[in-house]
Amino acid sequence: MGGWVVFLARGVIRLDHLIRGKQMVKCSKAEVRRLKTALRWKIPAAQRQRIQMVLLRESGMSQPAIAAAMGVSLSTVNRAQMAYDHGGIKALKPKPNGGRKHENMTVAKEKALLARFAKTAGAGEMLNIHDLKAAYEKAIGHATSESTVYNLLHRHGWRKLMPRPHHPKRDLAAQNNFKKTAFLML
Repeated sequence: MGGWVVFLARGVIRLDHLIRGKQMVKCSKAEVRRLKTALRWKIPAAQRQRIQMVLLRESGMSQPAIAAAMGVSLSTVNRAQMAYDHGGIKALKPKPNGGRKHENMTVAKEKALLARFAKTAGAGEMLNIHDLKAAYEKAIGHATSESTVYNLLHRHGWRKLMPRPHHPKRDLAAQNNFKKTAFLML
């Protein structure tokens, strides 16, 4: 029984389990025609490469040879061909990345939560992050970090405009008196 083998410093790894052999599904002539037609479409490069991998398999190339020719790993070739076998040409489309996969609440709900704090912030008062964090945790039903709340504020365009201009317990008369008398000796 032949097969591809990788020799490492720590031992030998057989790659027979990655090579599909008899499990390979042959495409009909119509499917091959559809795949070749799809290569003419304006499609992402990753999808084009996967289609080419399937077409090379249909021409009789082995998976290791396809991997070497395409400059990808053997598992990449195997995944592309298995995806085609199970889902057709649509399964070769790249999966979208990014987005809010682990969001605690929708953007609309976040806006509604911030709207409750917008009046006090708009009136010139300081937004207390601890109050906002408590309201956010109550809305989502579990504890979260402060960085999550700061990211929420950043996402909705809230920012720290400036520190407070003066101490709330300042004494204007004492300040003016200090200004008049402090530097007389100089």
